[in-house]
Amino acid sequence: MITTFEQIFESLRSKPKKRLVAAWAVDDHTINAAKLAVEAGIVEATLVGNEKMIREVCAHENIDPSIFRIVAIDDEMKAVSTAVDLINEGQGDILMKGMCSTDKYMRAILNKERGLLPAKAVLSHVTVMSNPQYHKLLVLGDIAVIPAPDLSQKIAITNYVVKISHALGNSKPKVAIITATEQMLPGMPACVDAAIISKMADRGQISGCLVDGPLALDVALSAEAVAVKKLVSAVAGDADCLVFPNIESANVFYKVNTQLCVGAQQAAIVAGAKAPCVLSSRADSIDTKLNSIALAALTAK
Repeated sequence: MITTFEQIFESLRSKPKKRLVAAWAVDDHTINAAKLAVEAGIVEATLVGNEKMIREVCAHENIDPSIFRIVAIDDEMKAVSTAVDLINEGQGDILMKGMCSTDKYMRAILNKERGLLPAKAVLSHVTVMSNPQYHKLLVLGDIAVIPAPDLSQKIAITNYVVKISHALGNSKPKVAIITATEQMLPGMPACVDAAIISKMADRGQISGCLVDGPLALDVALSAEAVAVKKLVSAVAGDADCLVFPNIESANVFYKVNTQLCVGAQQAAIVAGAKAPCVLSSRADSIDTKLNSIALAALTAK
C-alpha cells in the first residue's frame, strides 16, 4: 500500500507515461510543476495558452520550452476549451488547471457539447493529504466542487474516495463519515446521512471499504480519543478516508493543514470526469501541483 507521495512517484516510474494537457498554462507554478513531472518521467506535457507568456516564463525560470508541446491560444477561455477538446480527441490522459479561474475551468469540463462529463455523472473534488501528525495518507472530499452535498452526492463522494484509496493500493480503506459528533442525533441531518451511508456499506451497497459514521473528527483520527470515549468502531482512530458534510468544513480542514501544519503535503483532482482533472488553487505551491499531477497519472486509464 502506498503511504507517502514519494511512493506514488516510485510506482509511476515503472509505468508508461501519461499525457498531460495544461489549460491556460501561462504561470510559473504550472509550468514548473509540468517541467518537474516531465523530468520525473511520469508524463509528457502539452501547454495550452499564450505562447509569448509561456516562453517568457520558461526564460525566467531557465526551463527549456522544447520539453513541452505548446498549443498557442491567446484567449483564456478558448485555451481552456481547447485543452478539453484535446482530451476528448484522445491527445491527452490528464487535464490540468493553469492560471485560469476555477469557474472557467469547471465550465469547460461541464459543457454539454464539448465537456468531459459523462451522462448522469457526479463530479467531485478528491484530495490526498499527508500530515506529519498522522501515520498514513488521508483521502478526503469534497473541498471544492459540491457546496452542500445531498445524500446521493455523499454516496458518490464516498465511492470516489474509496476508488482513489484502491489506486493507492489500499484494498479495504476505512471511511469515516464526518459530522460534529459521533452520537446518532436524528435532529442533525449530517448524522442521519452518515448513518444511512454506514448501513449501506454494511449491506454491500457501497463495496470495497469499511464505513462508519457519524464520527467526529477527533475519534476518526485519534485512537486515544476513541479509548477515552469508549467507542467501538472498525474505522474510528484509523481512518483512511474522510467524507465531510459540506464544503465549508472540508475546505477549512484542508487549509488548516496547508497553512498551519509544517511538512503537510497534498494533491487534488476532480473525479467523475472522462479523465482525471487536476484542480488545485492558483495559490497552491509547485509541490502541490506536482503531487496532483502524480495522483492524476496514478488514476488515469
